[in-house]
Amino acid sequence: MMDHYEQYQLFRDVQMEKIFPDGKTFVDCHAKQPMETLDKLYLAEKDRAGFSLEEFVRDHFIVPVPMQQDYVLKEGSTVREHIEALWAKLVRPGIQGAGSKIALPYTYVVPGGRFGEMYYWDTYFTMLGLQVSRRTDVLQGIIDNFSHLIDTIGYIPNGTRDYFIGRSQPPYYSLMLRLLAEENGEEVLVKYLPQLEKEYLFWMKGVKELTPTQAASLHVVRMKGGELLNRYWDENETPRPESYREDVEMADGLAGQNEADKRLLYRNLRAGAESGWDFSSRWFDDVSSFNTIRTVDIIPVDLNCLLWHLEQTLSDAYSLAGNVQEKARYELLALNRKSAIDRYLWDELKGFYFDYDIVKKYSTGQFTIAAATPLFFGLSSGEQARLVSMVIEEQFLVAGGLLTTLHETGQQWDAPNGWAPLQWIAIRGLEKYGFNALSGTIARRWVKLNTEVFERTGKLMEKYNVVDAGLDAGGGEYEGQDGFGWTNGVLLKLLETYPVNSLPAGDPG
Repeated sequence: MMDHYEQYQLFRDVQMEKIFPDGKTFVDCHAKQPMETLDKLYLAEKDRAGFSLEEFVRDHFIVPVPMQQDYVLKEGSTVREHIEALWAKLVRPGIQGAGSKIALPYTYVVPGGRFGEMYYWDTYFTMLGLQVSRRTDVLQGIIDNFSHLIDTIGYIPNGTRDYFIGRSQPPYYSLMLRLLAEENGEEVLVKYLPQLEKEYLFWMKGVKELTPTQAASLHVVRMKGGELLNRYWDENETPRPESYREDVEMADGLAGQNEADKRLLYRNLRAGAESGWDFSSRWFDDVSSFNTIRTVDIIPVDLNCLLWHLEQTLSDAYSLAGNVQEKARYELLALNRKSAIDRYLWDELKGFYFDYDIVKKYSTGQFTIAAATPLFFGLSSGEQARLVSMVIEEQFLVAGGLLTTLHETGQQWDAPNGWAPLQWIAIRGLEKYGFNALSGTIARRWVKLNTEVFERTGKLMEKYNVVDAGLDAGGGEYEGQDGFGWTNGVLLKLLETYPVNSLPAGDPG
């Protein structure tokens, strides 16, 4: 398929008539002829008596098969053994671009289930487990693939499909390099300095367009004090091809929407997808209403911590390369960002970090576990970390680990769901400041939940209901997925310190 999906009547009709329950299926199909040819053929045949759109698609496209059927559990396997065995299913050799897939010259890893391509931020957390499994070859292949994407596309897209072009995902590339450097030495940072620079330039593109009357451009926002912070953004303002019907129906269902309003809605949905938190009341003006999504108006805590890490990594890399001037420049950029995070994203009265609304010019006031990210990166003072730890323990800690937000909205990045990457960020952040009792409790409860679900179902899931282990996690635009890359990676890493059945007596987890 081509990347201009919406121009084809065939594409629009397949998605709107829900030929496949999951909108991602069709854009992942491999067309047997050019899409332009098939669209013309469809237009010529569709009004004939007895025409079946589903049969037409089955005849002219190769439909992908979800990978769950490959995850056969070997009888008697422990959860660790199961994860080790799954690498053979999730790790793939390099591929040429075909259909909607973007070429990946080197070994890569997929999350599993409906996701047969590599995703940006997912992959970092999967790499944690690959490191435990001593798969340094795969870590190297992943880094080389992402570097290739930066060199050829200009950034790392959301996922390695052409319909993701236009947006990225939380920028974990610098953390990936640090992980590889643990295995291969700090010269890794110097080797990939050109790609680190390009990654940073992508996120900071738009600075030159900022003026006194235009405070935001692309991913960059100039704050009232002149500081630069970042938001999520997508260069497109059209329905997402992989969720075309859902996006169009939402836009059409909003009374009084004109075309400009629809385009803004589509951009906010796409920016929400870039955040990785797709979707959460975190991005909503009214927490109970999905159609009030305003992602592009929000300065996220976690994104800006990640970009601080990118700036600091660039400073360190230039130091290793002997470039004192560039080292100092990026060190100053990191210092300025840290100061801005404190000024705009920290709430002294509530003792917690919050996202910032650039239109209303104050905090969103929404409690989310993203507030643990400054602890993970060591950006908090000891007192800030103490206050954050208290809120986490009092409001986010439940039987299976940590909630994502405090709102139950039906969105998958809200309560009662918990996600492996967010548990990891919080656990490691709390450990960094010496809150080991709390971090250990979270880790053990998460390990216990993952293990119990595995023992009951034979599956490792994309997300979990952390309130009730007996219930599946809900919400989202698709069914819960088995596999699952980042769950496997975080669990394998945690098992090194918090083995199965390590909960202390009396813990309700």
